[in-house]
Amino acid sequence: MDETILEQTYQENLEERLIAYIAEQSGFSLEKAMNVYYHSKLADKIHQGTEGIQYLDYKVLADILRDTEAELFQ
Repeated sequence: MDETILEQTYQENLEERLIAYIAEQSGFSLEKAMNVYYHSKLADKIHQGTEGIQYLDYKVLADILRDTEAELFQ
């Protein structure tokens, strides 16, 4: 398996775990949690691999999202 495919698979799994965790912690449906995540600046940073942020634990990323983009949770 080539490195690009591994990276893409890792990112997809990370996003799935992150969205599920957002839903669980916020009491949101998965649809709302997906909306929150995909409309965030954090999603762009993870997708672009900015500063290696995509390698942080999904729970840490959820906390970062809540702290830096609280308006998405209202």
